[in-house]
Amino acid sequence: MTDISTTSRRNFMKLAATAGGGLVLAFSWTNTLASAVMEVLDDTNLASGKIDFNSYLSISPDDVITIFSPNPELGQNIKTSFPMIVAEELDADWTKVKVVQAPLDTNKFERQVTGGSGAVPHSWERLRKAGATARQMLLEAAAKRWKVSADTLTTENGVVVHKASGRKLTYGELATEASKVPVPTDVKLKDTKDFKLIGKAIRNVDNYEMITGKPLYGLDVYRDGMLYAVIQRPKAFGMKLKSVDAAAAKAIPGVVDVVTFKNNVAVVGTSTWQVNKARKALKIDYEAEAPLESSSDHDRIFKELLSSKEATVRRKDGDVEAAFKKAAKVVTAEYQCPFLSHSPMEPMNFFADVRPDGVELIGPIQTPERARADVAKLLNIAPEKVTLELTRLGGGFGRRLYGDYVLEAAELSSIVKKPIKLVWTREDDMTGGTYRPAVRYRFEAALDAKGNMIGYKLRGAGINSGNPTREDNFPSGAVENLLIDSIEHQSPITTGAWRAPITNFLAFAEQAFLDEVAQAAKKDPVQFRLELLDKAKNAPVGAIKYDIDRMKGVINLAAEKAGWGKKEGVSQGFSVYFSHRSYVAQVADVVMKEGKPAVDRIHAAVDCGIVVNLSGAYQQVRGGVIDGLGHAIYSNLTFKDGAAEQSNFNNYRLIRMKEVPEVDVYFVNNGIDPTGLGEPALPPTGGAVANAIYKATGKRLRNQPFINQPELKTV
Repeated sequence: MTDISTTSRRNFMKLAATAGGGLVLAFSWTNTLASAVMEVLDDTNLASGKIDFNSYLSISPDDVITIFSPNPELGQNIKTSFPMIVAEELDADWTKVKVVQAPLDTNKFERQVTGGSGAVPHSWERLRKAGATARQMLLEAAAKRWKVSADTLTTENGVVVHKASGRKLTYGELATEASKVPVPTDVKLKDTKDFKLIGKAIRNVDNYEMITGKPLYGLDVYRDGMLYAVIQRPKAFGMKLKSVDAAAAKAIPGVVDVVTFKNNVAVVGTSTWQVNKARKALKIDYEAEAPLESSSDHDRIFKELLSSKEATVRRKDGDVEAAFKKAAKVVTAEYQCPFLSHSPMEPMNFFADVRPDGVELIGPIQTPERARADVAKLLNIAPEKVTLELTRLGGGFGRRLYGDYVLEAAELSSIVKKPIKLVWTREDDMTGGTYRPAVRYRFEAALDAKGNMIGYKLRGAGINSGNPTREDNFPSGAVENLLIDSIEHQSPITTGAWRAPITNFLAFAEQAFLDEVAQAAKKDPVQFRLELLDKAKNAPVGAIKYDIDRMKGVINLAAEKAGWGKKEGVSQGFSVYFSHRSYVAQVADVVMKEGKPAVDRIHAAVDCGIVVNLSGAYQQVRGGVIDGLGHAIYSNLTFKDGAAEQSNFNNYRLIRMKEVPEVDVYFVNNGIDPTGLGEPALPPTGGAVANAIYKATGKRLRNQPFINQPELKTV
């Protein structure tokens, strides 16, 4: 196996600057709107390492441009998009751009986090200024050499050009001289119409390494002398360890130790095969310390929560009770979603080496700073004594926001006094993971005699969900009388963020219910939503925390591109949602095949501001749509006596390749700064599909997964 070694900041700088000199710029990531803080690095401050910066742009004499990328990369494409933004303002030759993954460094970086679709929005302006500042310094260096005004010079593809004389110099040829130019405090950024790289389809910078199997992931990490470990955790949520008989496990060749700590039993040895074999030989007794919940219990709990008077009011506008009393018609419906596993392709794993002089951590984590702080607290040491190197993440979807597996690896290493590679199996991941919470929603709408929605009520009842509503999202602000509240059940089952947290299911429920209301009002579903948005714009009620025009824009674009209401033999369903600062509208086309509804095509209109990398953006949207479709139709995690009943992909259903429909993607070109994209395409999918299936079959789907609903089985 290949060793993934920590690349120190100083070693990186030595490589980037090269022996022949060069221009190395440090730029700040510390303020969303702040200008990049630049500092030229010469031999003196390279040697001292005492430079106040957070990340680097370097131009070496051989024309190589290098960027240290701080955020974890789990497939959202920031490792490609970040350097594209810098290279655009720099007018760089993209073929000569290199990207290096940065280790965790809280002194040099801010927000070394992947989550919430926030990486590009957070870094957009500072990255542009980093590239523009370097470009200006190169222009000044060329102007000084040629004894002309910098205003007479232009740049293109890594070259400074003096058109009047025909002279040209590459960035590499100017790099050393540029390093002596005073750093400009104010630089002009490109007009978006002049972008040459941003908006193009650029392949992922890690493609070659991924395709050829180069070591990029946590599971690739290897250190001489390290041991492998697996952990037997309680097999049910609500149980604790009672006794362990490890004699048979310890007798297996290659097993070094069996360690009991907290509520876990770890087997440590010289290979994953041996430790997994030994784990099966353990004899462990557990006892209950909390109620062992089953899915049948959750059905009862939801009924109690929905009728409870103890709910927390999240938003209240107008006189809701009066509106419902005078309503000509009231529409009521309930929707429910199950627990879901994150199921990333790479199960949880981490490397830890706890030594007297410090702790080395390597692996895939979405929140490295929090993981380091938690390890330092666990071991009672200063965070500065802990280093953390990031590998590429083989998926996460929110699961790797939580560093429980990092803590396990560190604690084990501290106990056995050896470097440890902790590996979870797929079964560990699915039965002991942090799940999407189960939620049930009750909606009520009051209509007047003309079909206008005059009252709206939503209650979210969740199991460990926090607040299962988004009280300020549409249609809030468009209804005079509105009440949104929530109520929770605390369970031993661990839950957490799952791609597009809360909105991943709430969007389906809201959008499917709005279709029911539109039908009761005898209005076209698209027109019904547009009328509500017009009402929110012309006569807003309370706070409006979404952009009405952007939402209307994607609605109109999706309807136009999908040929809404104009297709023969096709049943169409509509959905639109705002999440993570972006707007996505979808139309699902459903056709009947052998008497059953089948999703034939999904049209997605997306307003995420400027698209940095068209290739990555298309895949993010298509991936989100397919993820939303597959989980809405097929995925379900159930419990019996506190234990997950699904443990691997043989009984936890995901969408299959042959079931994936065509997905057409259309981006709104409005020129605003980028907003989120990793998550917003998922939430609208379930609603669009459910609404289309209703059109095709006359059957309303209110519970996920759809495949388990009797409404579909009778078609």
